[in-house]
Amino acid sequence: MKRHAKYSIHIFITGALLFFAYSCKNFLDKPPIGAVSQSTLATPEGIQQLLIGAYSLLDGEGGNNSGWGSAASNWVYGDVCADNAYKGSTPSDQGDIVPLETWSADPSNSYPAQKWDAMYDGIQRANDVIRTIRIATDLKTLDTTEVIAEARFLRGFYHFELYRVFKNIPYVDESITYANNNFNVPNVDASGNYIDPLPNIEADFQYAMDHLPAVQSEPGRANKYAAEAFLAWCYLYELKYSQAKTLLDDIIQNGVNPKGQKYALQPVFANNFNPDASAKNSTETVFAVQMSVNDNSGDAANITGNANGNYGDVLNFPYNAGPGACCGFDNPSQDLANAFKTDANGLPLFSNNAFQQVGGNVSDTANAWAGFLDPRIDWTMGRPGIPYLDWGPQDPSWIRDLKNDGFFSPKKNVYAKSQKGTYSDVSTFWAATELTANNVNVIRYSEILLWAAECEAELGNLNQAQAYVDQVRTRAANPAGWVYKNASFDAKSFTYSPQSQPADNYKISTYTAVYGSGYFATKGKDTALAAIRFEERLELAMEGHRFFDLQRWDKETPGYMANVLNRYAQLTVPKVPYFTGAHFTQGKNEIFAIPQSQIDIENKTGTVYLKQNPGY
Repeated sequence: MKRHAKYSIHIFITGALLFFAYSCKNFLDKPPIGAVSQSTLATPEGIQQLLIGAYSLLDGEGGNNSGWGSAASNWVYGDVCADNAYKGSTPSDQGDIVPLETWSADPSNSYPAQKWDAMYDGIQRANDVIRTIRIATDLKTLDTTEVIAEARFLRGFYHFELYRVFKNIPYVDESITYANNNFNVPNVDASGNYIDPLPNIEADFQYAMDHLPAVQSEPGRANKYAAEAFLAWCYLYELKYSQAKTLLDDIIQNGVNPKGQKYALQPVFANNFNPDASAKNSTETVFAVQMSVNDNSGDAANITGNANGNYGDVLNFPYNAGPGACCGFDNPSQDLANAFKTDANGLPLFSNNAFQQVGGNVSDTANAWAGFLDPRIDWTMGRPGIPYLDWGPQDPSWIRDLKNDGFFSPKKNVYAKSQKGTYSDVSTFWAATELTANNVNVIRYSEILLWAAECEAELGNLNQAQAYVDQVRTRAANPAGWVYKNASFDAKSFTYSPQSQPADNYKISTYTAVYGSGYFATKGKDTALAAIRFEERLELAMEGHRFFDLQRWDKETPGYMANVLNRYAQLTVPKVPYFTGAHFTQGKNEIFAIPQSQIDIENKTGTVYLKQNPGY
């Protein structure tokens, strides 16, 4: 296998954009308009540049599209449209998020249109790699099988992102060329039934899994086990628990990250969100979108060109305080804060929604929770009076609109004060301090363990399911990884010292420590799944997963998602007034509307190529 290390994937450069600058009619009509022809690019160096261009859209920004609706973190869809976060800021700022958040958006909403465009741009770039390889005549120094495998991984990734947001999408492979002007790729068959894209997405991940190496020369490249994890994720959507378990077992037993390190939980939970170069791409990283700043890639304000910082999360900082230059979006919800309550044994209050009902609200002085908390809360969100890395305690000025935004601010995407200027941008861009080197974690090893727990529970192996959940909770219980008052913060390790005064009344235990190894088996499958699902919320909160987890679990139990979110809406109205009347409609709001502009373009001749999702 041959490698060209000078093409860095760890820091996304966008040289390929010099060759393929896309202009758009419909979402596939993106002919190359640059000065360099496809045949000129049919060299080992040119193909690597094209592949880098395909990787570069993992952040959702650049090319034909840039915006917060296409952010790699999926913060709008995954957290704000679920029960984890409020939009934040003021209701009118980025007003298109409000109807998404309250499940009343129509097909003209600009945010899903950004996601649609950005992901299909990425698909076209991946297809360009495969097409260009096929016309090349002298690629002796290039491992073409591996390059095609990387391109197919990326094509699968972009389609899977679209599938989770829209479900009924056209699958586009390299046969859709500029020459034949065949851009009306349907999402329905001749009878008007939706065509399931998952088999083709799975085929891409399967090919990548079969042909990618375990170890890569750059940590941002996909490896064999990343492809295997995405294939398992697809199987979970199809409720194929046995097939998913086989893949997850292999990842747990044999998997390594692209640097060749065996997968393992980092000892300190918070280090997964540390932008320091020594913390990123760790043993817990199965796949992450790479971010960098101050890397001489170009003007940071030129988001559609060369900026490599995490532009997708640039709004999601405290409002004009601490690390924030603005904007006060993506505020964790009261419901999420309450989910971190624990009982006297240190276990979560998931049974019968006790976390919502018992003992007041976390950080609400008018009706305060006085019990115990899972320590992960203070790495997931900023809370009043609690140390916020080394920026000092959060105070009310950090919240832009207390009436609509609640008490909390996002935290997992934020760097330490002592890292400012190193892991935050130093340009004159309006939000330079909010362009960061924080990678976006797409799959962490803790998620692999929790997916495996789901599979084991569904297949009746409840003791093993409990063991996987306990692994995740054991790490969270490590006192070295808690937040402490009257302590110094070390940005290199994301830890505090001295560790003598915890910031709150933390208590967390494993199910085995409290009830023994047979607790899940004694309580049965339903209780075990409830505990696993609750653990996934706690572990992955504010990482863009919650909406899509509810969506996936709804396939197992139709109506599950509507019940969770309509209950959340009722509890939220007193805290966020614009939630009045919000209602999640079963059979509709589990997915988002296909952009109307694309439907109008594809169907302009009268033939329905692109059919709108049900209910829109």
